[in-house]
Amino acid sequence: MLSASPDPAGTVGFQAVSKSYAIYDSPGDRLKELATFQRRRFHRDFWALRDLSFHIQRGEVFCVIGENGAGKSTLLQLIAGISPPTRGSVVTNGRVSALLELGSGFNPEFTGRDNIYLNGAILGFSSREIDAKYPHIQRFAEIGEFINRPVKTYSSGMVVRLAFAVAIHADPDILLVDEALSVGDAYFRQRCMRRVHQLRANGVTIVFVSHSIGDVKAIGDRTLWLDHGCLRQLGDTDTVAAAYLEAMAHKDAAYAAAAGRSTTGRVATSDIAEGIPNVDHRHGNRRAEIIGIAVLDAHGRPASLLQPLTRAIFRISVRARHQLSRPVVGFLLRNHLGIDFAGTDTLREGVTMPPIEAGEACTVDFSLDLPELYPAFFSFSAGIADGAFAPDAVCDWIDNAVTIQMSGGGNQIYGYIHLPCRVELNSRLPQQASIAEAAVD
Repeated sequence: MLSASPDPAGTVGFQAVSKSYAIYDSPGDRLKELATFQRRRFHRDFWALRDLSFHIQRGEVFCVIGENGAGKSTLLQLIAGISPPTRGSVVTNGRVSALLELGSGFNPEFTGRDNIYLNGAILGFSSREIDAKYPHIQRFAEIGEFINRPVKTYSSGMVVRLAFAVAIHADPDILLVDEALSVGDAYFRQRCMRRVHQLRANGVTIVFVSHSIGDVKAIGDRTLWLDHGCLRQLGDTDTVAAAYLEAMAHKDAAYAAAAGRSTTGRVATSDIAEGIPNVDHRHGNRRAEIIGIAVLDAHGRPASLLQPLTRAIFRISVRARHQLSRPVVGFLLRNHLGIDFAGTDTLREGVTMPPIEAGEACTVDFSLDLPELYPAFFSFSAGIADGAFAPDAVCDWIDNAVTIQMSGGGNQIYGYIHLPCRVELNSRLPQQASIAEAAVD
Protein backbone atom coordinates (compact mmCIF):
# COMPACT_ATOMS: atom_id res chain seq x y z
CA MET A 1 0.00 0.00 0.00
CA LEU A 2 0.97 3.66 -0.38
CA SER A 3 1.17 5.67 2.82
CA ALA A 4 2.56 8.77 4.45
CA SER A 5 4.42 9.15 7.73
CA PRO A 6 5.55 11.90 10.11
CA ASP A 7 9.08 11.64 8.68
CA PRO A 8 10.53 14.83 7.15
CA ALA A 9 9.44 15.88 3.66
CA GLY A 10 11.70 14.42 1.01
CA THR A 11 12.07 10.95 2.55
CA VAL A 12 11.05 7.64 0.96
CA GLY A 13 10.68 4.26 2.59
CA PHE A 14 10.17 0.79 1.12
CA GLN A 15 9.17 -2.02 3.45
CA ALA A 16 9.09 -5.57 2.00
CA VAL A 17 7.74 -4.22 -1.30
CA SER A 18 6.87 -6.53 -4.19
CA LYS A 19 5.11 -5.71 -7.44
CA SER A 20 3.56 -8.17 -9.88
CA TYR A 21 1.77 -7.81 -13.19
CA ALA A 22 -0.77 -10.20 -14.70
CA ILE A 23 0.39 -11.64 -18.01
CA TYR A 24 -2.31 -12.99 -20.34
CA ASP A 25 -1.51 -15.14 -23.35
CA SER A 26 -4.43 -13.60 -25.28
CA PRO A 27 -7.06 -10.87 -24.79
CA GLY A 28 -9.70 -13.57 -24.53
CA ASP A 29 -8.10 -14.96 -21.38
CA ARG A 30 -8.67 -11.63 -19.65
CA LEU A 31 -12.37 -11.77 -20.56
CA LYS A 32 -12.65 -15.37 -19.34
CA GLU A 33 -11.18 -14.36 -15.98
CA LEU A 34 -13.59 -11.46 -15.67
CA ALA A 35 -16.53 -13.69 -16.61
CA THR A 36 -15.72 -16.01 -13.67
CA PHE A 37 -15.37 -13.02 -11.33
CA GLN A 38 -11.71 -14.01 -11.00
CA ARG A 39 -12.58 -17.31 -9.37
CA ARG A 40 -10.50 -18.96 -12.08
CA ARG A 41 -7.07 -17.75 -13.12
CA PHE A 42 -6.23 -17.37 -16.79
CA HIS A 43 -3.02 -15.43 -16.25
CA ARG A 44 0.43 -15.89 -14.81
CA ASP A 45 2.16 -13.43 -12.49
CA PHE A 46 5.29 -11.56 -13.51
CA TRP A 47 7.11 -10.20 -10.46
CA ALA A 48 8.84 -6.97 -11.47
CA LEU A 49 10.04 -6.31 -7.91
CA ARG A 50 10.55 -8.71 -5.02
CA ASP A 51 10.82 -7.93 -1.31
CA LEU A 52 12.57 -4.53 -1.49
CA SER A 53 13.35 -2.71 1.76
CA PHE A 54 15.34 0.53 1.95
CA HIS A 55 15.07 4.14 3.11
CA ILE A 56 16.02 7.31 1.23
CA GLN A 57 17.05 10.32 3.32
CA ARG A 58 16.04 13.91 2.66
CA GLY A 59 18.47 15.71 0.35
CA GLU A 60 20.10 12.48 -0.85
CA VAL A 61 20.89 11.66 -4.48
CA PHE A 62 19.81 8.04 -4.62
CA CYS A 63 20.74 6.26 -7.85
CA VAL A 64 19.26 3.05 -9.23
CA ILE A 65 21.17 0.92 -11.72
CA GLY A 66 20.62 -2.44 -13.37
CA GLU A 67 20.10 -4.11 -16.70
CA ASN A 68 17.04 -3.57 -18.87
CA GLY A 69 14.07 -5.28 -17.25
CA ALA A 70 15.57 -5.15 -13.76
CA GLY A 71 12.60 -3.18 -12.37
CA LYS A 72 14.07 0.32 -12.23
CA SER A 73 11.17 2.14 -13.87
CA THR A 74 8.65 0.14 -11.83
CA LEU A 75 10.39 1.29 -8.66
CA LEU A 76 10.04 4.94 -9.70
CA GLN A 77 6.38 4.43 -10.56
CA LEU A 78 5.77 3.15 -7.03
CA ILE A 79 7.49 6.19 -5.51
CA ALA A 80 5.50 8.52 -7.77
CA GLY A 81 2.24 6.85 -6.76
CA ILE A 82 1.43 5.92 -10.36
CA SER A 83 1.15 2.27 -9.42
CA PRO A 84 0.52 0.65 -6.00
CA PRO A 85 2.66 -2.19 -4.66
CA THR A 86 1.27 -5.72 -4.68
CA ARG A 87 2.77 -6.42 -1.27
CA GLY A 88 4.45 -4.28 1.35
CA SER A 89 4.29 -0.54 1.85
CA VAL A 90 5.78 2.50 0.11
CA VAL A 91 6.06 5.64 2.23
CA THR A 92 6.63 8.97 0.47
CA ASN A 93 6.75 12.33 2.19
CA GLY A 94 6.41 15.63 0.35
CA ARG A 95 5.64 16.74 -3.19
CA VAL A 96 6.92 14.40 -5.89
CA SER A 97 7.90 15.68 -9.34
CA ALA A 98 8.68 13.01 -11.91
CA LEU A 99 10.54 13.00 -15.21
CA LEU A 100 9.83 9.44 -16.22
CA GLU A 101 9.13 8.36 -19.79
CA LEU A 102 9.81 10.83 -22.57
CA GLY A 103 6.84 13.19 -22.87
CA SER A 104 4.80 11.42 -20.18
CA GLY A 105 2.14 13.76 -18.81
CA PHE A 106 2.10 15.88 -21.98
CA ASN A 107 -0.85 16.09 -24.35
CA PRO A 108 0.73 15.99 -27.83
CA GLU A 109 -2.11 18.07 -29.28
CA PHE A 110 -1.57 20.90 -26.78
CA THR A 111 1.11 23.54 -27.13
CA GLY A 112 4.09 23.61 -24.81
CA ARG A 113 2.53 26.55 -22.97
CA ASP A 114 -0.76 24.70 -22.51
CA ASN A 115 1.06 21.65 -21.18
CA ILE A 116 2.95 23.77 -18.64
CA TYR A 117 -0.36 25.03 -17.24
CA LEU A 118 -1.90 21.55 -17.41
CA ASN A 119 0.98 19.97 -15.48
CA GLY A 120 0.99 22.80 -12.98
CA ALA A 121 -2.71 22.29 -12.30
CA ILE A 122 -2.17 18.54 -11.83
CA LEU A 123 0.54 19.33 -9.27
CA GLY A 124 -1.87 21.59 -7.38
CA PHE A 125 -0.66 25.05 -8.41
CA SER A 126 -3.10 27.89 -8.94
CA SER A 127 -3.13 29.84 -12.21
CA ARG A 128 -1.45 32.75 -10.44
CA GLU A 129 1.36 30.49 -9.20
CA ILE A 130 1.87 29.03 -12.67
CA ASP A 131 1.92 32.55 -14.14
CA ALA A 132 4.83 33.37 -11.82
CA LYS A 133 6.74 30.20 -12.74
CA TYR A 134 6.09 30.30 -16.48
CA PRO A 135 8.88 32.78 -17.47
CA HIS A 136 11.45 30.69 -15.55
CA ILE A 137 10.27 27.46 -17.17
CA GLN A 138 10.33 29.02 -20.63
CA ARG A 139 13.81 30.45 -20.06
CA PHE A 140 15.25 27.13 -18.85
CA ALA A 141 13.68 25.05 -21.64
CA GLU A 142 15.11 27.29 -24.39
CA ILE A 143 12.83 26.02 -27.15
CA GLY A 144 11.98 29.47 -28.53
CA GLU A 145 8.77 29.89 -30.50
CA PHE A 146 8.06 26.16 -30.25
CA ILE A 147 6.61 26.89 -26.81
CA ASN A 148 3.47 28.02 -28.70
CA ARG A 149 3.33 24.99 -31.02
CA PRO A 150 1.85 21.52 -30.41
CA VAL A 151 4.16 19.14 -28.55
CA LYS A 152 3.67 16.56 -31.33
CA THR A 153 5.84 18.79 -33.54
CA TYR A 154 8.76 18.69 -31.05
CA SER A 155 11.94 16.67 -31.41
CA SER A 156 12.76 14.25 -28.59
CA GLY A 157 15.37 16.70 -27.30
CA MET A 158 12.84 19.54 -27.17
CA VAL A 159 10.35 17.36 -25.30
CA VAL A 160 12.88 16.49 -22.61
CA ARG A 161 13.94 20.14 -22.32
CA LEU A 162 10.38 21.19 -21.58
CA ALA A 163 9.68 18.20 -19.32
CA PHE A 164 12.80 18.79 -17.22
CA ALA A 165 12.10 22.53 -16.98
CA VAL A 166 8.57 21.83 -15.69
CA ALA A 167 9.75 19.16 -13.23
CA ILE A 168 12.45 21.24 -11.54
CA HIS A 169 10.25 24.34 -11.24
CA ALA A 170 7.47 22.43 -9.48
CA ASP A 171 9.17 23.03 -6.11
CA PRO A 172 9.51 19.29 -5.47
CA ASP A 173 10.62 17.66 -2.27
CA ILE A 174 11.43 14.55 -4.30
CA LEU A 175 12.54 14.60 -7.95
CA LEU A 176 12.42 11.37 -9.96
CA VAL A 177 14.51 11.14 -13.14
CA ASP A 178 14.37 8.05 -15.34
CA GLU A 179 17.01 8.05 -18.09
CA ALA A 180 15.29 11.01 -19.79
CA LEU A 181 18.46 13.10 -19.96
CA SER A 182 20.13 10.57 -22.25
CA VAL A 183 18.37 12.11 -25.27
CA GLY A 184 19.52 15.63 -24.48
CA ASP A 185 22.47 17.33 -26.14
CA ALA A 186 25.72 17.86 -24.22
CA TYR A 187 24.97 21.52 -23.48
CA PHE A 188 21.56 20.82 -21.98
CA ARG A 189 22.80 17.76 -20.06
CA GLN A 190 25.41 19.92 -18.38
CA ARG A 191 22.80 22.51 -17.42
CA CYS A 192 20.61 19.75 -16.02
CA MET A 193 23.46 18.31 -13.98
CA ARG A 194 24.28 21.74 -12.56
CA ARG A 195 20.64 22.13 -11.59
CA VAL A 196 20.65 18.70 -9.96
CA HIS A 197 23.58 19.83 -7.78
CA GLN A 198 21.67 23.03 -6.89
CA LEU A 199 18.55 21.07 -5.97
CA ARG A 200 20.58 18.71 -3.79
CA ALA A 201 22.19 21.70 -2.04
CA ASN A 202 18.68 23.03 -1.36
CA GLY A 203 17.64 19.78 0.31
CA VAL A 204 15.69 18.21 -2.57
CA THR A 205 15.80 14.41 -2.66
CA ILE A 206 16.68 13.04 -6.10
CA VAL A 207 16.06 9.48 -7.25
CA PHE A 208 18.07 9.01 -10.44
CA VAL A 209 17.79 6.00 -12.75
CA SER A 210 20.40 5.74 -15.48
CA HIS A 211 22.51 3.35 -17.54
CA SER A 212 25.25 6.01 -17.58
CA ILE A 213 27.55 4.87 -14.78
CA GLY A 214 29.61 8.03 -15.29
CA ASP A 215 26.61 10.19 -14.41
CA VAL A 216 25.75 7.95 -11.48
CA LYS A 217 29.27 8.20 -10.04
CA ALA A 218 29.31 11.95 -10.61
CA ILE A 219 26.18 12.75 -8.58
CA GLY A 220 25.15 9.70 -6.53
CA ASP A 221 25.42 9.55 -2.74
CA ARG A 222 24.16 5.97 -2.57
CA THR A 223 23.27 3.49 -5.29
CA LEU A 224 20.85 0.56 -5.44
CA TRP A 225 21.63 -2.25 -7.87
CA LEU A 226 18.53 -4.11 -9.04
CA ASP A 227 18.87 -7.56 -10.58
CA HIS A 228 15.69 -9.18 -11.95
CA GLY A 229 13.59 -7.21 -9.48
CA CYS A 230 15.69 -8.11 -6.44
CA LEU A 231 18.07 -5.98 -4.42
CA ARG A 232 21.54 -7.12 -5.46
CA GLN A 233 23.54 -4.47 -3.64
CA LEU A 234 22.95 -1.14 -1.85
CA GLY A 235 25.61 1.21 -0.56
CA ASP A 236 28.30 3.71 -1.47
CA THR A 237 28.06 4.63 -5.15
CA ASP A 238 31.69 3.89 -6.03
CA THR A 239 31.52 0.44 -4.44
CA VAL A 240 28.21 -0.57 -6.00
CA ALA A 241 29.09 0.84 -9.44
CA ALA A 242 32.41 -1.02 -9.46
CA ALA A 243 30.67 -4.29 -8.54
CA TYR A 244 28.03 -3.77 -11.23
CA LEU A 245 30.59 -3.01 -13.95
CA GLU A 246 32.64 -6.04 -12.95
CA ALA A 247 29.55 -8.25 -13.21
CA MET A 248 28.70 -6.80 -16.63
CA ALA A 249 32.27 -7.39 -17.81
CA HIS A 250 32.10 -11.04 -16.71
CA LYS A 251 28.73 -11.42 -18.46
CA ASP A 252 30.11 -9.93 -21.67
CA ALA A 253 33.17 -12.17 -21.49
CA ALA A 254 30.95 -15.23 -21.08
CA TYR A 255 28.85 -14.16 -24.05
CA ALA A 256 31.96 -13.57 -26.15
CA ALA A 257 33.32 -16.99 -25.26
CA ALA A 258 30.02 -18.65 -26.11
CA ALA A 259 29.96 -16.87 -29.46
CA GLY A 260 33.52 -17.94 -30.16
CA ARG A 261 34.61 -14.32 -30.37
CA SER A 262 37.36 -14.49 -27.79
CA THR A 263 39.27 -17.17 -29.70
CA THR A 264 39.58 -15.08 -32.86
CA GLY A 265 43.23 -14.47 -33.56
CA ARG A 266 44.38 -15.78 -30.18
CA VAL A 267 48.12 -16.13 -29.73
CA ALA A 268 49.57 -18.01 -26.75
CA THR A 269 51.48 -15.02 -25.40
CA SER A 270 50.61 -13.19 -22.19
CA ASP A 271 50.99 -9.68 -23.65
CA ILE A 272 48.79 -10.35 -26.70
CA ALA A 273 45.31 -8.84 -26.46
CA GLU A 274 42.61 -11.44 -26.96
CA GLY A 275 39.75 -10.70 -29.32
CA ILE A 276 38.13 -7.61 -30.81
CA PRO A 277 35.09 -6.47 -28.82
CA ASN A 278 33.31 -4.71 -31.69
CA VAL A 279 33.64 -4.01 -35.41
CA ASP A 280 31.53 -1.16 -36.81
CA HIS A 281 33.54 -0.87 -40.03
CA ARG A 282 36.79 -2.47 -41.16
CA HIS A 283 38.97 -1.71 -44.15
CA GLY A 284 42.55 -2.01 -45.39
CA ASN A 285 44.74 -3.98 -47.81
CA ARG A 286 45.06 -6.79 -45.19
CA ARG A 287 48.84 -7.06 -45.50
CA ALA A 288 48.57 -7.15 -41.72
CA GLU A 289 45.63 -7.52 -39.37
CA ILE A 290 44.62 -6.50 -35.88
CA ILE A 291 44.11 -9.64 -33.80
CA GLY A 292 43.29 -8.14 -30.41
CA ILE A 293 42.35 -4.89 -28.68
CA ALA A 294 41.98 -4.16 -24.97
CA VAL A 295 41.68 -1.25 -22.54
CA LEU A 296 43.59 -1.85 -19.29
CA ASP A 297 44.15 0.06 -16.07
CA ALA A 298 47.56 1.11 -14.81
CA HIS A 299 48.09 -2.37 -13.31
CA GLY A 300 47.37 -4.15 -16.58
CA ARG A 301 43.91 -5.36 -15.57
CA PRO A 302 40.93 -5.07 -17.95
CA ALA A 303 39.23 -1.72 -17.40
CA SER A 304 35.44 -1.41 -17.46
CA LEU A 305 35.42 2.30 -16.60
CA LEU A 306 37.92 5.08 -17.28
CA GLN A 307 38.82 7.05 -14.18
CA PRO A 308 39.88 10.70 -14.60
CA LEU A 309 43.41 11.68 -13.56
CA THR A 310 44.61 8.08 -13.77
CA ARG A 311 46.59 6.10 -16.33
CA ALA A 312 44.95 3.78 -18.85
CA ILE A 313 46.60 1.45 -21.36
CA PHE A 314 45.18 0.95 -24.84
CA ARG A 315 46.64 -2.31 -26.14
CA ILE A 316 46.69 -3.24 -29.83
CA SER A 317 47.97 -6.63 -30.99
CA VAL A 318 48.73 -7.17 -34.68
CA ARG A 319 49.96 -9.94 -36.95
CA ALA A 320 51.67 -9.49 -40.32
CA ARG A 321 50.46 -11.50 -43.30
CA HIS A 322 53.26 -10.09 -45.45
CA GLN A 323 56.49 -8.43 -44.47
CA LEU A 324 56.03 -4.86 -43.22
CA SER A 325 59.17 -2.76 -43.57
CA ARG A 326 57.81 0.31 -41.73
CA PRO A 327 54.93 -0.77 -39.51
CA VAL A 328 52.94 1.97 -37.76
CA VAL A 329 50.23 1.28 -35.19
CA GLY A 330 47.79 3.94 -34.01
CA PHE A 331 44.39 4.70 -32.54
CA LEU A 332 41.62 7.28 -32.64
CA LEU A 333 39.42 8.28 -29.71
CA ARG A 334 35.84 9.44 -30.38
CA ASN A 335 33.38 10.95 -27.91
CA HIS A 336 29.72 10.06 -27.42
CA LEU A 337 28.69 12.40 -30.25
CA GLY A 338 30.92 10.56 -32.73
CA ILE A 339 33.42 13.44 -32.88
CA ASP A 340 37.09 12.52 -33.36
CA PHE A 341 38.39 13.61 -29.96
CA ALA A 342 42.06 12.61 -29.98
CA GLY A 343 44.42 10.19 -31.63
CA THR A 344 48.03 9.28 -32.18
CA ASP A 345 50.30 6.55 -33.55
CA THR A 346 53.79 5.16 -33.01
CA LEU A 347 55.29 7.36 -35.73
CA ARG A 348 53.79 10.54 -34.28
CA GLU A 349 55.08 9.60 -30.83
CA GLY A 350 58.61 9.16 -32.19
CA VAL A 351 58.69 5.37 -31.80
CA THR A 352 60.21 3.49 -34.75
CA MET A 353 58.91 -0.06 -34.92
CA PRO A 354 61.23 -2.72 -36.36
CA PRO A 355 60.12 -4.57 -39.51
CA ILE A 356 57.62 -7.39 -38.95
CA GLU A 357 58.06 -10.61 -40.86
CA ALA A 358 55.11 -12.50 -42.34
CA GLY A 359 53.39 -14.54 -39.61
CA GLU A 360 54.92 -12.56 -36.73
CA ALA A 361 52.73 -10.92 -34.08
CA CYS A 362 53.47 -8.02 -31.78
CA THR A 363 51.68 -5.79 -29.29
CA VAL A 364 51.80 -2.02 -28.86
CA ASP A 365 50.69 -0.43 -25.58
CA PHE A 366 49.67 3.23 -25.55
CA SER A 367 49.83 4.53 -21.97
CA LEU A 368 47.42 7.44 -21.60
CA ASP A 369 47.36 9.92 -18.71
CA LEU A 370 43.67 10.72 -18.62
CA PRO A 371 42.45 14.27 -17.96
CA GLU A 372 39.06 15.07 -16.45
CA LEU A 373 36.63 14.60 -19.32
CA TYR A 374 32.89 15.00 -19.41
CA PRO A 375 31.45 11.68 -18.11
CA ALA A 376 30.24 9.98 -21.28
CA PHE A 377 31.01 7.03 -23.52
CA PHE A 378 34.17 7.07 -25.64
CA SER A 379 35.20 4.66 -28.38
CA PHE A 380 38.65 3.55 -29.51
CA SER A 381 39.35 2.83 -33.18
CA ALA A 382 42.62 1.10 -34.04
CA GLY A 383 44.76 0.56 -37.09
CA ILE A 384 48.06 -0.67 -38.54
CA ALA A 385 49.77 0.68 -41.66
CA ASP A 386 53.00 0.12 -43.57
CA GLY A 387 54.38 3.64 -43.39
CA ALA A 388 52.25 6.67 -42.51
CA PHE A 389 48.45 6.28 -42.34
CA ALA A 390 47.86 7.15 -46.00
CA PRO A 391 44.81 5.53 -47.66
CA ASP A 392 46.90 3.13 -49.75
CA ALA A 393 49.17 2.21 -46.83
CA VAL A 394 46.50 1.16 -44.32
CA CYS A 395 46.70 -2.56 -43.71
CA ASP A 396 43.81 -2.87 -41.26
CA TRP A 397 41.56 -0.31 -39.57
CA ILE A 398 38.67 -1.07 -37.19
CA ASP A 399 36.18 1.64 -36.29
CA ASN A 400 34.85 1.84 -32.72
CA ALA A 401 36.49 -1.40 -31.65
CA VAL A 402 36.09 -0.68 -27.92
CA THR A 403 33.48 1.49 -26.21
CA ILE A 404 34.09 2.47 -22.62
CA GLN A 405 32.71 5.05 -20.23
CA MET A 406 34.53 7.89 -18.51
CA SER A 407 33.64 8.26 -14.85
CA GLY A 408 32.84 11.64 -13.34
CA GLY A 409 35.56 13.34 -11.34
CA GLY A 410 35.54 15.82 -8.48
CA ASN A 411 34.89 18.82 -10.70
CA GLN A 412 31.86 19.73 -12.76
CA ILE A 413 32.83 19.72 -16.43
CA TYR A 414 31.77 22.68 -18.55
CA GLY A 415 32.23 21.65 -22.16
CA TYR A 416 34.16 18.43 -22.76
CA ILE A 417 37.30 18.71 -20.62
CA HIS A 418 38.44 20.29 -17.36
CA LEU A 419 41.73 22.10 -17.89
CA PRO A 420 44.11 22.32 -14.92
CA CYS A 421 43.99 25.95 -13.90
CA ARG A 422 45.85 28.16 -11.41
CA VAL A 423 44.12 31.34 -10.28
CA GLU A 424 46.01 34.32 -8.84
CA LEU A 425 44.57 37.54 -7.50
CA ASN A 426 46.13 40.78 -8.68
CA SER A 427 48.53 41.75 -5.87
CA ARG A 428 48.48 45.40 -6.91
CA LEU A 429 44.85 45.89 -5.89
CA PRO A 430 45.57 46.40 -2.15
CA GLN A 431 48.33 48.88 -3.04
CA GLN A 432 45.97 50.89 -5.22
CA ALA A 433 43.47 50.97 -2.38
CA SER A 434 46.16 52.34 -0.04
CA ILE A 435 47.07 55.05 -2.55
CA ALA A 436 43.40 56.08 -2.81
CA GLU A 437 43.11 56.26 0.97
CA ALA A 438 46.25 58.41 1.20
CA ALA A 439 44.83 60.78 -1.39
CA VAL A 440 41.67 61.25 0.70
CA ASP A 441 43.73 62.03 3.80
